[in-house]
Amino acid sequence: MRSTGLVPADGVSAGGDRRDVSDVVGVLVLGGCAVWSLVTAALRDGRPEGVLLAVLAVSAGYAAGRIGGALLPVAVPAACALAGPVVTLAAPGLDPGRGFAVPLGHLGATAALLTLSAGAACCAAWATPVPGVRTALRLLAAGIAVAAGVAGSVTGCVCCAAVLVCSLGAGRVRRGPGVAALTLLTALAAGTAWAVAADVLPAGLTESAAGGLSSRRVGLWHDAWRLARSHWLLGVGPGRFGQSGSAVAAADGTPHSAPLQMAAEQGLAGVALLAAAFCWLLYALWRTDRPAPQALTAGVALSLLAVVASVGNALSFTAVTAGAGVLAGLATAHPLAEEAESGARPPRDGPAE
Repeated sequence: MRSTGLVPADGVSAGGDRRDVSDVVGVLVLGGCAVWSLVTAALRDGRPEGVLLAVLAVSAGYAAGRIGGALLPVAVPAACALAGPVVTLAAPGLDPGRGFAVPLGHLGATAALLTLSAGAACCAAWATPVPGVRTALRLLAAGIAVAAGVAGSVTGCVCCAAVLVCSLGAGRVRRGPGVAALTLLTALAAGTAWAVAADVLPAGLTESAAGGLSSRRVGLWHDAWRLARSHWLLGVGPGRFGQSGSAVAAADGTPHSAPLQMAAEQGLAGVALLAAAFCWLLYALWRTDRPAPQALTAGVALSLLAVVASVGNALSFTAVTAGAGVLAGLATAHPLAEEAESGARPPRDGPAE
């Protein structure tokens, strides 16, 4: 039987098929992250609890975002935008990077969480058809950026402002090129951290790329690169970076770079799985049938989070990983009201034309 209009005869929409595919990919990728952490932990006597908690936080956050975005596509993202600064203020220890200050501020969970909050506010702005509410939500995003600056997180202020500016221009960008540009931005940030860690750049470029980074942080990156090169297959085991033999690594316990930490502790497969998890989030945003500006706004916030995580340890905090999952879920949710409208037309009598 042939379908008529936009709804196939079997009642399954093309948008539903796209969501199903991205959900299956997400299950496989996150499942692979969990399984590989258990494998490397068993073989290297590591501690996989941190990775497992991060996988659980992303999964739970994504599911919660999908449900909340389907029920209340404007109110829930707005509430999440307000929750980010509240969580930041309620947990002053959330910022892990005061010993690793850089010119743009503290690279840590505070900047990441506020960036996700600004992204949620801008997504809510694109989800509402009321101009006044849209303006208020964008002012909320601007207020989050100001609050980040007042709190001393200049990095958070810059990232929040970037999310707001990119969201304002997202209506003029096609979804495919936008997602490709975000992928390139993240790859460039991660690649720069790797190049500094491996010390493969000319002296001038190395100093420029690492400009403002403390010698301690660069030393941690060198330690992570040394471990990754020596244990490229399985790594030294989850949670065992601090036992690498370096006094600096032992004192801190993390290299302050998610890709380098995965390489050192879980080998090349761990890095590939981390990259696959990020690519899955962008893939879900590319495949969703939500408006392109909303999907691209969430993509900008998640990409900036990935950039911060490439030079900091933001992903070590459950609030950040859960927040990333929530934002991705909100941006890929399909409001129930739209589902009802698409299925409101009664079926035709007789055979389909």
